Amino acid sequence: MKKVLIIGAGPAGLTAAYELLDRSNDYEVVVLEESSAMGGISRTVNYKGNRMDMGGHRFFSKVPEVNEWWEKMLPTQGSMPFDDIRLGRTSTTVKNGPDPEKEDRVMLRRNRLSRIYYNSKFFDYPISLKFETIKNMGFGTTMAVGFSYLKTLFYKRKEKSLEDFYINRFGKKLYSMFFEKYTENLWGRHPSSISPEWGAQRVKGLSIMAILKDVFGKIFHKKNRKVETSLIEEFAYPKLGPGQLWEITAAEIEKKGGTIIKNAKVTKLLKGEDQSLRGLVYEQDGKEVTLEGDYVISSMPVKDLVAGMNDVPADMRAIAQGLPYRDYMTVGVLIPHCNLKNETKIKTIGNIVPDNWIYVHDRSVKMGRLQVYNNWSPYLVKDIDHTIWVGLEYFCNEGDAMWSMTDEAFARMGIQEMVKMGLIDSADEVLDSHVERVKKAYPAYFDTYDHMEELREYLDTIPNLFCVGRNGQHRYNNIDHSMCTSFEAVNNILAGITDKDNIWKVNTEKEYHEEKTDASASAK
Repeated sequence: MKKVLIIGAGPAGLTAAYELLDRSNDYEVVVLEESSAMGGISRTVNYKGNRMDMGGHRFFSKVPEVNEWWEKMLPTQGSMPFDDIRLGRTSTTVKNGPDPEKEDRVMLRRNRLSRIYYNSKFFDYPISLKFETIKNMGFGTTMAVGFSYLKTLFYKRKEKSLEDFYINRFGKKLYSMFFEKYTENLWGRHPSSISPEWGAQRVKGLSIMAILKDVFGKIFHKKNRKVETSLIEEFAYPKLGPGQLWEITAAEIEKKGGTIIKNAKVTKLLKGEDQSLRGLVYEQDGKEVTLEGDYVISSMPVKDLVAGMNDVPADMRAIAQGLPYRDYMTVGVLIPHCNLKNETKIKTIGNIVPDNWIYVHDRSVKMGRLQVYNNWSPYLVKDIDHTIWVGLEYFCNEGDAMWSMTDEAFARMGIQEMVKMGLIDSADEVLDSHVERVKKAYPAYFDTYDHMEELREYLDTIPNLFCVGRNGQHRYNNIDHSMCTSFEAVNNILAGITDKDNIWKVNTEKEYHEEKTDASASAK
């Protein structure tokens, strides 16, 4: 029996483990996870009965195999959840699906609303062509945005940076209002110094033209219209947060005979003379443990993977060492009410704003996003009738001034910014708070990233190493992208294929998730 060592119990690692065990009886599978939680950045933190989603995770994919996989783990709701029942709202249900009021193993269907908070006003995200948008911008600014965009139709910038990418799709005026500062806050770098590849992967086909097509598609009730991921209006969401999916997956892996070792930090990858990996070393409880294996599937950061590997050429080690990341901090804040008014037609419990998350473009604060957990799932909040559970999200670098704050000081800063933005009147209103940190949450596209292709080619010379997931490929993947890399890696292992090209192609082609390509068709 062949032994497969899987590094990381996030979406990619757990998907790979489950697929191997589900599709073959010929492999012993061992998953090593540095923390005690399942899901990586997709984990859910339960704080006194109030649950926090690290980063906000909409479950939406254009890959049938991914949707089928999610349905198997968490079946779609067969009836309405608590808040929809209370408010008389509607969302998608399936016949004979589980009742979220009676069962936990259920995937809810949620209406999506993400907005931008700019100059103390709300703007749709992505920007829409509504009367409210024009009213909030003002006639003069709206005209400036329009003429700025028209200019891009006749003059396209050469896309050397993310700034060029955004201006070509939205015009310079809209870019300066809604992309420039937020992007700099997110990455700690100005968009002019970031690779345009990030926009190609994350924004994909979204542009003013895409928004116009979507608007007219709705007006004329066009059937089977293509919808960009950023324009979706309904998404799936686990009843108890994204971590629930991965906790269930982990339990299924163990049922199938797989082993998951928690609090196991992989520190060394052992490479033999033939360039194959023969095993790894992990630390647990202050001790080093060596594991031998026939295959290694890695979702750990490429930077750490290469640093722990022996006999790596100096130039490849330098590229890996220089790969940048952005870290993430969030403080959950429990409040009895919020000053933001619900001026939409969407009903909510307590008449709070209906947003899942709000992008904060207020230049006077450091906050990047604001999550309203009540709106992700009513089951994330212990007392949804009397409290609002929000997450204040900040982007930083491990070891910088923000990261080094004590939990108390960081929570205090976040709450003070809530007061400054007018979300609450006083810090005294806060009932409770809780801080979480996530290392290497976002692989970044600058510094030595320009040489990532060279590093990839080197890693591909190691025949039994398969790099998957967001950090495993240093690529800003969504959950479904990460899962697809693992589908492909498992396909290769089962077929005895050492070429990794199909794995790296995931999330590099715009149509990958819009049509059932050969690569995705073979996923299951």
